[in-house]
Amino acid sequence: MKKIIAIVLVFSFFCFASSLMLVSCQKKEAKVEEEKCPPTKEKKLEMYQMSEMAALMEQMYVDNKRLKERIQKGDTLGTFPKHFLKIHTAKFTDETDNDLFFKQKAKDYIAAQQLIYSDPKNAEQHFNAGVDACLKCHESKCGGPIPRIKKLYIK
Repeated sequence: MKKIIAIVLVFSFFCFASSLMLVSCQKKEAKVEEEKCPPTKEKKLEMYQMSEMAALMEQMYVDNKRLKERIQKGDTLGTFPKHFLKIHTAKFTDETDNDLFFKQKAKDYIAAQQLIYSDPKNAEQHFNAGVDACLKCHESKCGGPIPRIKKLYIK
């Protein structure tokens, strides 16, 4: 009988100790979670809005990638995309960028683009001249897309 009481007491002691350790561990884990993720201040999220010019240039890039593929395959080129002419009127992110230098480079770019369609035998040459016009402008204005523009060259 003494053995049974001793076993029950030892068992009860271990159960009590285990439950204390479990509660203690749970509290520590909760504190660790709080430390990992401290409360943050609520930030107001703002959606980036492209300027008309930035959106136009993105579209011209996509159009020129497709045109490059058609030139390389020897496919028909179609007609000059009239929306390219918006380069003269589209609103800039920073309106001071719409200066005489930009206007001249835009004119050079449009002339090269139009030659692609009016002289398809030399489309590759005219296409690369258009890429040159882009690069010359971006080297002075906004250098970010230069690596991307260089990928347009037909080699």
